[in-house]
Amino acid sequence: MEENQNDHQHHQQPHADELHELLLESKEHSIVEEEVKINELERILSDTRLTPFQRFRSATVVELKLLFFLAAPVVLAWEVRLKLYVAKLMGPSEKCNETWNGFSIQAFSGLPKFFKLSLASAIMLCLEAWYFQILVLIAGLLKNPELALDSLSICMTISGLVFMISVGFNTAASVRVSNELGAGNAKSAAFSVLVVTFISFIISVIAAIIVLALRHVISYVFTEGENVANAVSELTPFLAIALMLNEIQPVLSGVVVGCGWQAFVAYVNIGCYYVVGVPLGVLLGFTFDLGAKGIWSGMIGGTVMQTVILIWVTFRTD
Repeated sequence: MEENQNDHQHHQQPHADELHELLLESKEHSIVEEEVKINELERILSDTRLTPFQRFRSATVVELKLLFFLAAPVVLAWEVRLKLYVAKLMGPSEKCNETWNGFSIQAFSGLPKFFKLSLASAIMLCLEAWYFQILVLIAGLLKNPELALDSLSICMTISGLVFMISVGFNTAASVRVSNELGAGNAKSAAFSVLVVTFISFIISVIAAIIVLALRHVISYVFTEGENVANAVSELTPFLAIALMLNEIQPVLSGVVVGCGWQAFVAYVNIGCYYVVGVPLGVLLGFTFDLGAKGIWSGMIGGTVMQTVILIWVTFRTD
């Protein structure tokens, strides 16, 4: 029995080694391919023989390839996660006994450094998430809280769905800028910022146009109430503005994070959201009796201020 088990383990070991070598080769190939594209991008941006339009066109093609190249590992990670989940549903297998050798203290190695680096980013994201939730809670104090909460919740759900697109660009921009700055390619980093911001802006405009075109019917996906649908229709212009801002602002945040300024973005979020946005929303919603429109306007005010600061910082960076 033990001999069969040992034979089985020895038989599985070559397959594990082959898989490990295959993954290493794939990683090395990906790194080489990325370096080739980065060098090509630098060459195009520095080629004075080309017209500005030709440089922009050629560099944009290379930059888009790099951005989607960054998205590939995320897709692969989700695919692996899905396969693992399916495997778990199918039940345990004796073939997987060697995949877990027990918990080790090495799991905590490097954790303090990682915690120090990620703390500012975590605070930055929490401040942004709490900002929208606080505005929803404030809406519950309006004269007609049920209608205000329903309409705001629907609009924020739509905004959240579109916001997921900008999260991808946020990650891509952060990685691209940090990689290029680390390699000393300032031109490539600046061009990455322009391309990602431009693409995100185009997507936000398309999303805003779709929302405005469907303003009278879009709420029926979430509710059957006519009063709520009318309230959402009145908020739609504010939603369209928020969609455009929320597509650009995360990209700029990703750029600043790529420069290593997470703490700076956290301070900007505190000032713009909690010193400007929330008080402005309360003032317009209650003092000027604008209701949900006033609260949403306050949110837009804070986001506008944040976007302006991030644009100024981004384009002032060497």
